[in-house]
Amino acid sequence: ADNVGDNVGDVAGMGADLFDSNIASMTAALVIAAALDGGNVMGTHGMMVMIYAALGLLSSIIGIYTAKIGEHGSPTRALNNSTYVTTGIFLVLTALATLIFKGFRWEIWGASAVGLLVGVIIGLATNYFTDDSAPIVKRVAHASKSGPAFTILSGVSYGFMSVLPAMVGIAVSALVAYKLGAMLAPTPAETVQYAMYGISMAAVGMLSIVGMIISNDAYGPIVDNARGLAEMGGLGEETIRVADELDSAGNTVKAVTKGFAIGAAGLTVISLLGAFMSEVNTLIAELNVALAAAGEKLMEFVNAFDILNPTVFFGIMVGAAIPAVFSAMLILGVDKNAQRMIAEIHRQFKEIPGLADGREGVEPEYNKCIDIATTGALKELIPAGLMAIIATLAVGLIGGVNAIGGFLLGNIISGLLLALFMSNAGGLWDNAKKFIESGEEGGKGSDSHKAAVIGDTVGDPFKDTAGPSINTQITVVSLVASLVAFIFINLHIF
Repeated sequence: ADNVGDNVGDVAGMGADLFDSNIASMTAALVIAAALDGGNVMGTHGMMVMIYAALGLLSSIIGIYTAKIGEHGSPTRALNNSTYVTTGIFLVLTALATLIFKGFRWEIWGASAVGLLVGVIIGLATNYFTDDSAPIVKRVAHASKSGPAFTILSGVSYGFMSVLPAMVGIAVSALVAYKLGAMLAPTPAETVQYAMYGISMAAVGMLSIVGMIISNDAYGPIVDNARGLAEMGGLGEETIRVADELDSAGNTVKAVTKGFAIGAAGLTVISLLGAFMSEVNTLIAELNVALAAAGEKLMEFVNAFDILNPTVFFGIMVGAAIPAVFSAMLILGVDKNAQRMIAEIHRQFKEIPGLADGREGVEPEYNKCIDIATTGALKELIPAGLMAIIATLAVGLIGGVNAIGGFLLGNIISGLLLALFMSNAGGLWDNAKKFIESGEEGGKGSDSHKAAVIGDTVGDPFKDTAGPSINTQITVVSLVASLVAFIFINLHIF
């Protein structure tokens, strides 16, 4: 069941998450580009989006072949080096495209380059907090000698600390991309729209090497499952040791890719906020034609959200609370499912003769455990998803476009903080456990190992369930807001 879960969560789930962010970033960039090109989605700005995305895919294909390792090499270093090579190839290819294609601007190349480089920096910061060769994992492993409470406290503390470099990186990339995009505005009135295009291209740049990121992420469950097969097949301690070393690299790389994905989601949702503003202004322009014909007062276009406006502030407060409630619902769902799984395992031990004794030829009912995990996961996800969507609709109906602008802002900040914290803390606890299992701090079976196992058990729903799911939550509410913007313009209460 655990082997199946690794594939579902870290290959299909993470792949879907990155696919979601990638498509959302390109969609947001194309919506804004179409507005800049007079409604033509295949204008100069739109073509720049598509060509950059295609060159990112080509860079990933080339970069994957550079992930080489010798007999005594470091798998973590090999995987990270392939990411750096892919980044370099993308920067060179997009620079050549900007030089060749008429109308492509260096300011936008700079915005996409900043987005990608910040993604790499977020990955490096995540690596520092989660790699078992770095000091942080060793400190948490050492704290585990004093008991599980110290494992949890140290992991939570370092998890919160790990948020700072990523949040600062996202903020800096958004600021630089905003300024670069604003430089292209032909008139002051168009500054915000061009600036938001710059941010959307930073998101496209960060996600341009998504092929490389997904490849690195899939490495983790492959070696994790290999370790499980080695253990179940009784292939010996040496085989398990080698698989553990590979699995530890997989955990580190998974943490890096999750950091990359969360950072990309942050920039993507900021660009989706720009797309929401573009959509709202397009709708207002259409309404103003009808209002002008009727001789009524025209509606003002939306170019900013003033946080001192009580309607905007109302949206910020509600939006900031949603990721916390969403995370709690998902973690409680994992808890309920785990209890169902344990009850089923106990039932099988009691009711299947010879299972508890390991009698030859007696097989457990594996499918029932897998069924509990899959159907339970779907059932627990529905209420959390509905809650986020209903909250978005409620805020929009109460406060209109301004409240939704605040809602999205609060949701982005709170969501990014929680997602980064949970993803990094989970990876940290997992690798602290593996560090102890390698023979350090007392090794397997020691009190420190038992404490680390408890930390890892807490970390799993953090890093594999709630953390990555917040990416999708903040993207979904942004897309819902854009889809029903017309209703928010016309039917709000305040």
